[in-house]
Amino acid sequence: MNMEFIEALHELEKGRGISAEILFEAIEAALISAYKKNFGSLQNVRVLIDRLTGEFKVYARKTVVEIVEDARTQVGLEDARKLDPNYQLEDIVEYEVTPREFGRIAAQTAKQVVVQRIREAERGMIYDEYVNREGDIVTGVVQRYEQKNLIVDLGKVEAVLPAQEQIPGEVYQSFERLKTYVVEVKKTTKGPQIMLSRTHPGLIKRLFELEVPEIHDGIVEIKGVSREAGARSKIAVYSRDSNVDPVGACVGPKGVRVQTIVTELKGEKIDIVNYSTDPQEFVANALSPAKVVGVYPKPNEKVAIVVVPDYQLSLAIGKEGQNARLAAKLTGWKIDIKSESQAGALDVIPLGQEEYENNEDYSEFEEYADYDEFSDLDNYQEYEEYDSAQNYGELPDNGVGENVPEGLADIALGDPEKISPKEKKKKGKG
Repeated sequence: MNMEFIEALHELEKGRGISAEILFEAIEAALISAYKKNFGSLQNVRVLIDRLTGEFKVYARKTVVEIVEDARTQVGLEDARKLDPNYQLEDIVEYEVTPREFGRIAAQTAKQVVVQRIREAERGMIYDEYVNREGDIVTGVVQRYEQKNLIVDLGKVEAVLPAQEQIPGEVYQSFERLKTYVVEVKKTTKGPQIMLSRTHPGLIKRLFELEVPEIHDGIVEIKGVSREAGARSKIAVYSRDSNVDPVGACVGPKGVRVQTIVTELKGEKIDIVNYSTDPQEFVANALSPAKVVGVYPKPNEKVAIVVVPDYQLSLAIGKEGQNARLAAKLTGWKIDIKSESQAGALDVIPLGQEEYENNEDYSEFEEYADYDEFSDLDNYQEYEEYDSAQNYGELPDNGVGENVPEGLADIALGDPEKISPKEKKKKGKG
């Protein structure tokens, strides 16, 4: 070996990103294999390569024992002390056995071992890089389909997007750049196997972290995500700073931030709602865009009865129950949605939820109690003389354009002599 060999190793280190020390160790292991194969030796040997000059030496290693049973691996204590008086039993003695040259077959063996070690080192580096990216987003280029699985090139390695992890209805074009979520990284004999996903709820979370600086900085936090890939997603967000609106931060100026994510997901709708520790408020927010009249939780059963206006019932439930289903996943509560008319007919609202439900002393007109001027007219009926009329068409026409009771016509025409007792009393007080 010479300096050109050392330079080649350093170039390989730069090109492949493999540490030169790993390469030196691989070559040492290759030379050990070549030595044993070429010289038929069963000795324990060690190869040492000088990192500066490239010079290598081979040492046979023997264990110090009292009685030698195998001269290839053992040496007597007396013989060992002839080399160094400090040797003790079980020590290792090394003898230099560097050959003048290796044969062609031995060199080929060394080459195979070096190549194999380099490949293993590359695979190990790739595995170490991507195993730490589980649960993160990676950007790759669509390569090809293998049966129904999509192969995505991540640069150093190819990853697999299985059919069940693809968004229904999504079509991928060759050489299209695609953002995917790393679900799992496995170590196999053929290198690391990386499983990707486009349907995982974590993809939504990571995309918002990329697009919204407030989330990346920790001011806004994503508390929960529920998703039906390709159709609709809901995320609950919370702000640690009272001056920052979490929903507004995620939507962005003129909706730019959320629109970027929607475009990446090929038009999937995203509802962004405020998170709350109050289950009533959180459930009401989660059913957005539907308006909620009231939420009546049953904490023991983790069930919430939600009352919505009649015209909002279908919106609250959503297409095939999608909105209610996503809201239930987001909040962790079972949601029972009723319209106002249903709630009234079935009497499903728990007692004590209405403000005045059990208030027997409350009177709608209590503030008008001082107006007792009509208390002496309890038996008066303004239209008593017409109560027996069966057909208004038979009543006389008094010049107002239609058949109306005579007393009413006179009042309409302003006849001062025919004014009701109520009007007279008001006039007298005036």
